[in-house]
Amino acid sequence: MLSKSAARAFFLSGTLLFSAVFIWLTVDTFQRIPAQTNLDELTESVARGKQLWEENNCMGCHTLLGEGAYYAPELTRVYDRRGPAFIAQMLRDPEAVYPGQRRMVKYDFSEAQIDDMNAFFEWIGRMDLNGFPPKPTIGLAGAAPIPIPGGERPEIFSQVCTACHALGGVGGAIGPALDFVGDRFDRGYLMRWVTDPQAVKPGTTMPKLGLTQEQLNEVVIFLSKQREGGL
Repeated sequence: MLSKSAARAFFLSGTLLFSAVFIWLTVDTFQRIPAQTNLDELTESVARGKQLWEENNCMGCHTLLGEGAYYAPELTRVYDRRGPAFIAQMLRDPEAVYPGQRRMVKYDFSEAQIDDMNAFFEWIGRMDLNGFPPKPTIGLAGAAPIPIPGGERPEIFSQVCTACHALGGVGGAIGPALDFVGDRFDRGYLMRWVTDPQAVKPGTTMPKLGLTQEQLNEVVIFLSKQREGGL
């Protein structure tokens, strides 16, 4: 059993030791922050995007870096998960991307503000967060995607179209699956449809995506190759 003086010495030495360890860990953490957060890449556009994030209280619904609400999707890695084209479409008109399924406010951001938000999400997504958030495991153990014709999916197709449509078993279920769509429609019809769905079928829930001509060509050529037996 320790004497009073020995107990006091044990307490003081333990307190000093663990205080020193805490201070060392704190200093080490702050020294790592610039490299782990890519501080040298924090541009004015990123700063403006962060300001928009705060001014519009995005954290009231979304989670970022582990902080925020859990009403809407977690956005720490949204730039890698969805890509800039999808993010831009959601910021322009969330209801048009997910008709009747999203409650996100339409903020009427300018194109410059949308670019700033994308820059902010890209910068956040490149942070070294020691494995946070973990990659989703749902569905990873399932069957591999069905092989599809037309080669590799265009980036714009993967970012935007698969939010609503499935192809080869991969994608959303809001719109019809696009397997063998090239057998059902010719290239001219597909171009008109992807360019302005409302002009082809008034009242359709598919939004006008606002793609560039290059992106339209890329998507339409890819879709026209989706034919049965086309592998």
